[in-house]
Amino acid sequence: MKLTNKDIIGSGGYGTVYRMMINESAFAVKRLNRGSADRDRGFERELEAMVDIKHRNIVTLYGYYTAPHYNLLIYELMPNGSLDSMLHGRAMDKKVLDWPSRYKIAVGAARGLFYLHHDCIPHIIHRDIKSSNILLDKNMEARVSDFGLATLMEPDKTHVSTIVAGTFGYLAPEYFDTGRATAKGDVYSFGVVLLELLTGKKPTDEAFIEEGTKLVTWVNFELVQHFNSYCFFIYFFAY
Repeated sequence: MKLTNKDIIGSGGYGTVYRMMINESAFAVKRLNRGSADRDRGFERELEAMVDIKHRNIVTLYGYYTAPHYNLLIYELMPNGSLDSMLHGRAMDKKVLDWPSRYKIAVGAARGLFYLHHDCIPHIIHRDIKSSNILLDKNMEARVSDFGLATLMEPDKTHVSTIVAGTFGYLAPEYFDTGRATAKGDVYSFGVVLLELLTGKKPTDEAFIEEGTKLVTWVNFELVQHFNSYCFFIYFFAY
């Protein structure tokens, strides 16, 4: 199994994702470099969360491999990439999403999240719901992905105390303040994704950071300013 730079389809702090052909089938192989307890724990969390998951709106894990200096996770390949790249990527990656497509993506992601929170035992708190972790298959069906920060929670518990982790702009305020991971925190993050789908604005946009605000605050301000205007919907949903 040889991974080369020409096969890279994504990268980040978590590691690198490669496109790989195995027996004439295409897969996404996530390589996670070892060397720290946090990195190894992320690999273990992802395996722990994914091992028994079977749902049409959750990306499928086919296998894994461990080596002295890296770990590999082998997933089904999502040919349409991520929702993030669809909305904010390079011109070659972006596509015009009509409203039925946006609705379909939102409903699919919601079903995947509901499954994690209610049908999995123990329940799974994702902790990093964002547009780049919602992948799109060949039929533009949403698949929730990247369980490197996932936390398991027994059904009789209301929260899990953790070190705050996730992505600025998507984090629920109460989670940021208390470090208590809950299903409600995931739902808040999903709400931010919905606003992203509606407005086309990126929650991590530098303009929000420079102004000391965020997408949720901006939307709330616009709602207050234009609530009584007949042109509100044209103004707000012109994207």
